[in-house]
Amino acid sequence: MIFATLLFLAQTPAPGVRPPDPGMNIMVMILFGFAVIYFVSIRPQQMRQKALLAQMAAMKSGDKVITNGGIHGMIANVKEKTFILKIADNVKIEVDKTAITTVVKSSEPVEAKA
Repeated sequence: MIFATLLFLAQTPAPGVRPPDPGMNIMVMILFGFAVIYFVSIRPQQMRQKALLAQMAAMKSGDKVITNGGIHGMIANVKEKTFILKIADNVKIEVDKTAITTVVKSSEPVEAKA
């Protein structure tokens, strides 16, 4: 009986102190969930998009590239929204800049190590 009374007194808040609101706990959990989703999926996608845009801006004639359709070629000409790709001798195609997924090799020469 004494134990039950002590347990009851331990659970009742002191006068003037409000018990925690269960709705507030739910709000904190929802906000925490949104933060986790943002940092796990949305933020990395934004970083990949920025890197892709920087890669597209840095492409120039002579770069060897691969399109998202799997076509390997060399950039022959750069236009405002498209590239002219040379895929074989006397074979050139025009592709959208967003179709380039990988730059295989840049046209800049690589210095040999001595």
